[in-house]
Amino acid sequence: MNNLQRLLILVAVLSLALGGCVSSGKYQLKEQEATHLGSELSDLKQKYADLTTANDGLKADIAKLNDNVSTLTSEKEKLATDNKDLNDVLKAKSDTLSKNIADLRQKVADLETENGRLKQEIATLQKAKEEKVQEVSKTYEQLMDKMKNEISQGQVTISELKGKLTVNMVDAILFDLGKAEVKPEGLVVLQKVVDILKGVQDKAIRIEGHTDNNPIVGNLAKKYPTNWELSAARAINVTRYLQQQGINPLNLAAVAYGEYKPVADNDTREGQAKNRCIEIILVAKD
Repeated sequence: MNNLQRLLILVAVLSLALGGCVSSGKYQLKEQEATHLGSELSDLKQKYADLTTANDGLKADIAKLNDNVSTLTSEKEKLATDNKDLNDVLKAKSDTLSKNIADLRQKVADLETENGRLKQEIATLQKAKEEKVQEVSKTYEQLMDKMKNEISQGQVTISELKGKLTVNMVDAILFDLGKAEVKPEGLVVLQKVVDILKGVQDKAIRIEGHTDNNPIVGNLAKKYPTNWELSAARAINVTRYLQQQGINPLNLAAVAYGEYKPVADNDTREGQAKNRCIEIILVAKD
């Protein structure tokens, strides 16, 4: 039985009671039912009020959820826009990176080609250097053979180091004491050198004059005030002789060191004798 049916019964009972159609016992029974129904009606009203309150809360929650949905939808749309922008940026950067990679690969290829060319040039230069060294070595061997007598007497020493060939001749074999003119015996020795050096075309020939540290004294000092002048005069005279014998003057240079580039100790006679010398040096052209 639902609430409406009960309410109708209550109305009917009351009508009968008022009309005098029911007995006193039945009236009391109906009155109790009416009281019970009134109580149930009151409970229903309270539940209805509670449900209405709950319904209002649910409506508020729904409105709040709708707001949240709207906010999330806006954020989603913004994220979609941002994502598109990000994708555009990433694509642009990817395209740029791809181009840079392609450019770098091309540069690597170009560098490898250049590296191959340089390796070939280095190999060619190394071969040319070896040929030059061989030429110097050949000249060294020829001089050693040609001047073995002077070498054995300690008048001449010949050395070769890293493509630099040096012929060291003590001044006594070339000059008289205090003189700068090459003596006849010295010309014979120089001619042996000339015979070999005529075949050398790709080297610079430097003639260096050296002295000991004894100062120039007496009448000789009028002509050669210091050892600079004496060493210079001796180096120039040897250079001129080489030119006169057919060696290209463009390959010749005279240098004077005087006492300032000793090869031995000037405190002994032996050392001083070694320091008084002429050196003929073959070096690479500038």
